[in-house]
Amino acid sequence: MESEAGAPDVLAELRRLRAGVPLLSGALVAGTDGLVLAHDAPGVETEGVAALTASALGVAVRMTEATGRGGFGELLVRCESGCIASYAAGSSAVLTLLAEDRIDIDSLHFEGRRAGALIGELLDAAHRRATCCAPSVPSPRQLPPHSDPLPPRL
Repeated sequence: MESEAGAPDVLAELRRLRAGVPLLSGALVAGTDGLVLAHDAPGVETEGVAALTASALGVAVRMTEATGRGGFGELLVRCESGCIASYAAGSSAVLTLLAEDRIDIDSLHFEGRRAGALIGELLDAAHRRATCCAPSVPSPRQLPPHSDPLPPRL
């Protein structure tokens, strides 16, 4: 169980999900760039799953754009021995849940949507705090005009 980028509240939510949703075997949050932000997914190669999540998100977003159905909400992949569900989590992340084959899909969607919204709020708030309070580097237009320390020639 790990959390990157100072997201302890996100990891706590992933742990709560795993403990509270029967037959949920793993949970991870990936950035839209494919990097793992937090995970509670024992036995899973999370870096690979995060990268695949970002790729699947890219395809899903293109499908929504091509069909005029609005923004991405969720993606469900049914497998022989379970399912993989991904949910939007704010402006720059995706929550991916790994579930066993007997899971109640309605419960999975209910919890996934709720957790995705909460995690999105946490990550977006952390991003706002980081960008508003980070020291800024002035752009060239903001720098004072260059002054020559030498006196003018006579």
